Amino acid sequence: MTTRMPDGLFLDGTLTLGDLSVQPGWGRSTLNQEAAVAYPIPWEAWRIHDAYQTTLPGTAATDDLALLGGVYGTSVPSLQSSDAKTTTVTQYARCVMPLPVEYVNASAVSLMFHAGMKTTVSDGTATLDAQLFLSGKEGLVSGADLVTTAATTINSLTMSDVSYSVTSGGLVSGDVLDIRITVAITDAAGLTAVLGWIGAAYLKCGIKG
Repeated sequence: MTTRMPDGLFLDGTLTLGDLSVQPGWGRSTLNQEAAVAYPIPWEAWRIHDAYQTTLPGTAATDDLALLGGVYGTSVPSLQSSDAKTTTVTQYARCVMPLPVEYVNASAVSLMFHAGMKTTVSDGTATLDAQLFLSGKEGLVSGADLVTTAATTINSLTMSDVSYSVTSGGLVSGDVLDIRITVAITDAAGLTAVLGWIGAAYLKCGIKG
């Protein structure tokens, strides 16, 4: 049976739903925790790593990854390296991402990227690395790099999720994370273009809310 109350319902006491009691004024701490909830990192958050006031170029150059806009309705934005054919490239992008207000303090945090190679794999190596520093909120970082996962291969035309674990014991909601990624490719084949490619980026963490 369905009961409709078009004018709303006000309860002074507790609402019980099966075994769950919903009480007025519930705090977030009383909610169930969800682990590894993915928060997409916006493309516009990625900047030049050693000139953060500057947006990424549309074509990768020197030590900077490119932010490709894509063609609306056909392709979507992505990050891409320079052509590493018969050479070595090491290129970066950097972003600042806060832990969400619903983050459960000290719960597991990780970074995840959907990455691979575009057009051709390298005959040598192609890796993605990540670093993460906690902002000290006074113009300096607080502590050392919190990423514990080493650089990981992305040398495949089949893109896949690559994850990086973060030391999270001292993290709290609202903390500001300074993240830098590195695409490093070495190739000697000299055939078609050898391009590293990132199609999505996420901050994953435990939440209540």
